[in-house]
Amino acid sequence: MRLGPFDTSRINVRSSDGGGGGMGRAGGLGCGTLAIALIGALVFGLDPSQTIGLIEGVQQQTAPAGQGAGDGARQLSEAEVCTQSEYATEACNALTSLDETWSAAFARAGLRFEQPVLDLYRGGRVNTEGCGSATSAVGPFYCPADKGIYIDTGFYDQLARMSGTGGDFARLYVIAHEYGHHIQNITGLAGQVRAAQQRDPRAANQLQVAMELQADCYAGMWAGKNRNLIEPGDLEEGLKAASAIGDDTLQRNAGQRINPEGFTHGTSRQRMDALRRGLEARNDAACDVFFEGN
Repeated sequence: MRLGPFDTSRINVRSSDGGGGGMGRAGGLGCGTLAIALIGALVFGLDPSQTIGLIEGVQQQTAPAGQGAGDGARQLSEAEVCTQSEYATEACNALTSLDETWSAAFARAGLRFEQPVLDLYRGGRVNTEGCGSATSAVGPFYCPADKGIYIDTGFYDQLARMSGTGGDFARLYVIAHEYGHHIQNITGLAGQVRAAQQRDPRAANQLQVAMELQADCYAGMWAGKNRNLIEPGDLEEGLKAASAIGDDTLQRNAGQRINPEGFTHGTSRQRMDALRRGLEARNDAACDVFFEGN
């Protein structure tokens, strides 16, 4: 995808160093975070229950006043963050485009838009400002409490091995998916879903899958709104990535029995269909379909 250059005056980006400091302030992990912890655990060959248990345990702890992400480490300038690697530059380019695309969509709808912050954290560990502490094993995630997208870019090498493609669109799909969770957060949908899950625990899993599929759809919608920048092969790269991280594929690759009750993000087919739906969307409400009837 032929993205333009990043503009640090128009994006919020940082790079926390998780090597020091304590926990971030306690808060609830976002609707996608614990599910992504499960995916990350399967991807990296860890025990999902241990990974999720670690994150939940961290949530119960509080930080000393004023202690947040990356305390005690030298803070990189935004320009340094965006030029520390090719992956970082690509992510900043994507963030610039995502901000422009979604702010325009919100303006058309007469809604207030708020940018997320992208944290390309270092050291394999990050202390968030609202969702506790996490390691790179959980994979990319979004924290609604601080409106932060957290990515250890080393994940992209693992994604390339999983999906069989090293193309840029697979990586862009990942950040655009997390940005989709930000859209759900600032529109209030994420809060509504959490409330619905608490009211009806039996529907919690179904609602979780709908959240993730809608985020996939939003990722496709961003790409579709920038169709003039798409290059040959991009769609195929995105679909391969979506297929590689479908719940059924992850369970199968982990040597587990396919268990629909344990799905959190949707099957490979569902994720590919959601991404394609966004790409082919003709209006900004196309991704609302995942919550029709809920």
